[in-house]
Amino acid sequence: MADYRFNTVASLRVGPGVAGEIGAICAELGIRRPFIVTDPGLMTAGLVAPLRDSAAARCESVSVFTEVTADPSEAVVMAALSQLRADNADGIIGLGGGSSMDVAKAVAVLAKGDQPLSALYGVDQVAGGRLPLVLVPTTAGTGSEVTPVAVITTGETTKAGISSATLLPDIAILDAELTIGLPAHVTAMTGIDAMVHAVEAYTSKIKKNPVSDMLAQRALQLLASNQRRVLSHPQDLAAREAMLLGATLAGQAFANAPVAAVHALAYPLGGHYHMPHGLSNALMLPAVLRFNAVAVEKQYLELSALLPGPVGAGVEGFVDWFEQLIVDAALPNSLSSAGVPEADLPMLATDAMQQQRLLINNPVEVNESAALKLYQAAWGGAR
Repeated sequence: MADYRFNTVASLRVGPGVAGEIGAICAELGIRRPFIVTDPGLMTAGLVAPLRDSAAARCESVSVFTEVTADPSEAVVMAALSQLRADNADGIIGLGGGSSMDVAKAVAVLAKGDQPLSALYGVDQVAGGRLPLVLVPTTAGTGSEVTPVAVITTGETTKAGISSATLLPDIAILDAELTIGLPAHVTAMTGIDAMVHAVEAYTSKIKKNPVSDMLAQRALQLLASNQRRVLSHPQDLAAREAMLLGATLAGQAFANAPVAAVHALAYPLGGHYHMPHGLSNALMLPAVLRFNAVAVEKQYLELSALLPGPVGAGVEGFVDWFEQLIVDAALPNSLSSAGVPEADLPMLATDAMQQQRLLINNPVEVNESAALKLYQAAWGGAR
């Protein structure tokens, strides 16, 4: 038996409407001047005002930063930090998808310590503490509310991750009511993203452990059984909560048994083509599943037994199930159909080699030649 370590968020609050209790939660954490980090879309959708009002009822002041963008840049992080300092905030609420929560994490650390942002990238590079932090996801996908990672865009086509247990929040809030208004394509992409987290955690090479396995299995079961339901019946609150919980359980799994080649090869797609993260993961998933099968066929068959039928026999049946889910969700099912030029594939393979933090977790070694073959397989699409 190998030693292993499992870390997760200190407190998880789950239930419809629980986000409306944010004022009491701030008081519990000693936050008197909360700083809400979110995006303009959520402000327009009316999801920010209830949290702001709840916090205002219990706090001295509330400030809101609404300029988070998809694939947030270092400039967005620094703008948020500047506003937080100007407003003299003493705690942070990250509200939104992975982008808002990642910015909130980074700002919480930067506001407390004296390290520059550039010094935080990598694994366990955070030297100081952070401000009190509450994370509230509005999508069932990234799992960022329970992971020790923040991904920031560092250049025109590059991203870097901050990985430190310091980034785990004090409290994560799962309120399915916040996900009801999601557009169908966002629901589809984020749901598949969460399933990729579960699958990659279950087959992670280095830190896979019994606790992460249990979480990954239950996560995939919840996600796979409810993905089609939330797309066909978007007002189904029970199905929405099942998806949200599944995404969080998958997040807890991969926070401890890290993701691998699907994510490593997806990042260059996001960097070069500003492709949503969930879509880039979906596009790379089938090719990587087939590539890894030589090493993890047993694990794939264990996961296959958790999927709602019909599921074909063997590894190919497992992969086919995901390919059909992607088609049914009306998402592109090949890099070519997503508009990626075939001539760019060697460049993407080269860029993917920069993601060694993730590639070391893959059950089969991925060098540049293998990465190119995987992009070529994904470019051609379903077999």
